[in-house]
Parts: sequence; C-alpha cells; structure tokens
Amino acid sequence: MKNRSETNTEAATPRVSIVDDDESVREAIKSLLRSIGFGADAFASAEEFLNSDYQHNAECLIVDVRMPGMSGLQLQEQLASAECDLPIIFITAHVSDTEARTHALSSGAVDFLIKPFSEEALLNDIHTALRSRKREFRS
Repeated sequence: MKNRSETNTEAATPRVSIVDDDESVREAIKSLLRSIGFGADAFASAEEFLNSDYQHNAECLIVDVRMPGMSGLQLQEQLASAECDLPIIFITAHVSDTEARTHALSSGAVDFLIKPFSEEALLNDIHTALRSRKREFRS
C-alpha cells in the first residue's frame, strides 16, 4: 500500500509515452527519461498505445512517423479526432520525410526530430510540451 507522500510524488512525476516499432529506440528513450525522474511507458505500435489507458495518463507523446500498421501521423489524427490534445514529438530516421514533417507540425506537433537526435534536443522538446500542457490546464 502506498502512503500519501508516495502518491503525491507519483502524481507530480511527468509521464511520457513512447511509441516506436524499434525496441532499441523505445528502451533508450525510456531509460533516458527515467534517469531524470520522468515516468516513461513504451509501446511497439500505435494500436498498442491506443488500446492502453496511457493516452489519458501521459502528458507527452514521442512517436515514430513510420511504423507497421498505423503510422505516427495516423495516430496524431486519431487522437485529434478523439479530442485528445496530447503534445506530440515526432521522431524519424527518414531525412526525406519533409511532407510528413510539414503535416505533423501544421497539425500541432511540438517538433519533428531526425534520428539520431541529441538527448538535449529531445529533452528540450519534452520540457516545451510539458509547459504547453500546464498552460492548457490553467486556462
């Protein structure tokens, strides 16, 4: 059983969900986030994420653009149609994804990072996403 202070600490810990079909990418990002005190949950597909409760519990989503099944852009569209305003950071290994980049950013994505990206760039984007989420809750 958790005591009150543990529950309050967990509630204050930002939760980030990672959706990427590459296990090594998922685990590396999850490890990075947990090392700085964030909660992190990883999913191998957009469908796995949607079938979880994390779309309602996460404060930020990091998602690969190209995945088998539902793409990251399709996930963004599905979340938007469900009125889920989860801030999204897209990641991709495909430098030529300029059309996807334009679409993602014009649809409200926080950023569109090309793999390999720096930890600093990712963490800056996560902090930007979390700040925007806090402003929405205050409004």
